[in-house]
Amino acid sequence: MTVQQQARRLATFGPFIALLLACLFFAAQSPRFLTPENFSLITQQVMVVGVLAIGQTLVILTAGIDLSCGMVMALGSMAMTLLASRAGFAPAMAVATGLGVTTLAGVVNGLLVTRIRLPPFIVTLGTMNIAFALTQIISKAQSVTDLPPLLTALGNTLRVGVTPVAYGALLMVVLYTLAWWLLRETAGGRHVYAVGNNREAARLSGINTERVLLAVYALAGLCYGVAALLSVARTGVGDPQAGQTENLDTVTAVVLGGTSLFGGRGVITGSLIGALIVGVFRNGLTLMGVSSVYQILVTGVLVILAVATDQWSRRAS
Repeated sequence: MTVQQQARRLATFGPFIALLLACLFFAAQSPRFLTPENFSLITQQVMVVGVLAIGQTLVILTAGIDLSCGMVMALGSMAMTLLASRAGFAPAMAVATGLGVTTLAGVVNGLLVTRIRLPPFIVTLGTMNIAFALTQIISKAQSVTDLPPLLTALGNTLRVGVTPVAYGALLMVVLYTLAWWLLRETAGGRHVYAVGNNREAARLSGINTERVLLAVYALAGLCYGVAALLSVARTGVGDPQAGQTENLDTVTAVVLGGTSLFGGRGVITGSLIGALIVGVFRNGLTLMGVSSVYQILVTGVLVILAVATDQWSRRAS
């Protein structure tokens, strides 16, 4: 087997093997890890980061990065909850407005990247701070409670065998299935990969690269809006402090899932496995009594290892 073939096999099967090994390790450390209730908790913790990771994957596939995802999610969640609980909006209209806010943020990112040609890192770093400031201003740094049932419905559970599974987790799986189909079976999906591989070559071959990038950032913003609704459903409140670590978590999930930070290579379902790896580590370390500070440290180590593996795989290919 050539080195290139080994690199491809590592990118394909490596995330699943890492998830399996993590589960085996934590199962040996805590008898509570393999309980149905704990698996339910993991899926509820993962569903927010998992949906954010869909948008992040789309952006990274085009050789970009979105540092604003967590703060845009927080802004969308505050827009939904404030409109529904204090402004008298119908719950469905409040949710639609929140989705519109996050999608608009994605469009702004896309326009700055395509029209002004600013680097995605700088653009999304700026919009991250803008979204954070707007979230604090409109919420006055106060949580929003007494939400209508529609906003928390996705936090309810149904039983799959003996394991309670949140409706939001099922929605996450549906969204991953849709994203997988769009990237694999449509011309637009193939254009995303082409732009990530070589933007100039894609342009010369007749692909409207600006339109592709704008659509990617807009879809990413929409995903952040869905994640905002899931965050509200999971916690039962509109939290202005939400989203402050999700940018690192999503990048970690995407890279652990085998998507290259250099663009043009990756599978969307790998990001789901990556999000599960992050969730399993956080959950397992909590069961072991490890401080949350060390959990963040482990997340940082994971993303460095994943990027190093991606770099080795890229050089080998």
